[in-house]
Amino acid sequence: MNTWTRCLNAAGIREPRQREDYDAQRQMVSRFRRSSYVAAQMLLPRPMLPHVVAVTALMHHGDNLLDTGPKDVRAARWAAWKQQARQVLEGETSEDPLLRTLAHTIKTYPRLLRPVEEYLSTAEAELHCTGFLDEADYQAYVDSYSLPAFMLIAVLLGPDGDDRPYRAACRTFIDGSQRLDFVNDIAEDLREGRLGIPVKTLEDFSVSPEDLAAGRDTPAVRDLLHHQVNEARTALQTAKTLPPLTPAPYRALVRAIVELELLTAEAASARGAGLLRGSATPPLMSTLRLLLGARRKARRVSCPV
Repeated sequence: MNTWTRCLNAAGIREPRQREDYDAQRQMVSRFRRSSYVAAQMLLPRPMLPHVVAVTALMHHGDNLLDTGPKDVRAARWAAWKQQARQVLEGETSEDPLLRTLAHTIKTYPRLLRPVEEYLSTAEAELHCTGFLDEADYQAYVDSYSLPAFMLIAVLLGPDGDDRPYRAACRTFIDGSQRLDFVNDIAEDLREGRLGIPVKTLEDFSVSPEDLAAGRDTPAVRDLLHHQVNEARTALQTAKTLPPLTPAPYRALVRAIVELELLTAEAASARGAGLLRGSATPPLMSTLRLLLGARRKARRVSCPV
C-alpha cells in the first residue's frame, strides 16, 4: 500500500469514484510544483493531505483559466467555470472531478466555504492584470488575488477561533512569495506580455521594459533584480512568524514552505540577470536536506524521548 493510498484511507475517502477524483488532483498538483507536493506528503498528517491537494488543484486550475489564451477566451472560460463552482457550493452535483473533490473537502472542513467564495469573487483581478503602476497597485493585487488564493490552503492549516494574527502573517508570506514569483518568472511573464515589477520601480532604477525584454545585462538591470529579490527575501524572513501561529500538526509543513521560498530567493539572487533568460530553482540537495531535516524535527517533537 503506497503513501497516497494510506492518506486516502486515513481521510475516510473510500468510495472508488471519489478516490479516482482525488487521485486526478494529486497527479496535477504533483506536476505543478513537485517540491511543494513532496513537502506536503512528507510533513502533513495523512488525513489532511488529500484535502490540501484538492484546494491546491482548485488554485492551480483557476490560474490556468485566468492566465492561458486570449483575454476574451479566458474571461468566458472563467465565467462558465465560476458559475459551475457556485452551483456546487449551493449543493448541486457536478461532472467535474475537481469540483466533486472540492465539494467533499468543504463538507469535511466547512470553514473552507467562506475562503472559496472569497476567491471566486476576487480572482478576476488576475484576468485583468497586465502590470502595476506603483507599489500600491501591486499591494492591491496581493489583497485581491494572491492572498485569497493562498488562504484556500492556509485556512485548512490554520487555527480555529480568532485567526487575525495568523491571517496577517499569511499576508506577509504571500507578499514575499508573490514578489519572488514575479522576479523569478520575469522571462516567462515578458514573453506573455506582462511584467510584475511596478512601472515606478523601473523608473527608480532607470530600467525600461525594453531593457528587460531584450535581456540586457547592465548594472541598472542587475541592481533592479537584486532589489526585487531582496524585497521578497525581507518579507519571507518576516513571515517566519507564521509557523508558530500554526497548529502543531501542520507547523512543520508551513515552516518548510517558508524555508523553500527562501531557498528559491537565494537561487534567484545567485542567477542575477540570468533571470531574464529563465527561472532559478534551488539545488536539489539543498531542498532534500531541508525536507528531511524538517521531517526528523517533526518526528522528534511528536515522539519525544
